[in-house]
Amino acid sequence: MSGFLDNYGVSDARREGRLKKIILTSLGLLIVGFLAYYFIHDWGEKRQVSRFIDLLKEQKYEDAYKLWGCDAQHPCRDYNFQRFMEDWGPKSPHANLSGVRVRRTRSCDSGVIQILQFGPGDEVPIMVSRADKTLGFSPFSYCVDASGRNTKLLDIFFR
Repeated sequence: MSGFLDNYGVSDARREGRLKKIILTSLGLLIVGFLAYYFIHDWGEKRQVSRFIDLLKEQKYEDAYKLWGCDAQHPCRDYNFQRFMEDWGPKSPHANLSGVRVRRTRSCDSGVIQILQFGPGDEVPIMVSRADKTLGFSPFSYCVDASGRNTKLLDIFFR
């Protein structure tokens, strides 16, 4: 009769162990998935701004202008190449790119805003469109909806 109760509760303990493993694995995968989404979601847009800065450092202004969705043959209506050179060329106020850094990145529904800081008080907000990855100046340094209201609550506190 001693063997009758030897295995009592063993199957329950195994089932409980399996359930714990499934729950912990699911929770771990959920956390990893959330973190991957958070860090990779805006990767292409951030890379586009980085590429733009690299092209300006290499003085490849025509290629940098193409990232704005324009080129010399088909210039942008309100931002021709001459105006681009006034803003980003070697004689522009932003010609020294050695100290440029991205001060803040904001992820909006329509794109990503990266605030480039060239020095104290000299910041330029650049917007990268999610649809076609073109660059442009952002009129705001935070996300807004069609009526001009701030869409991200935390942007009110962290400018």
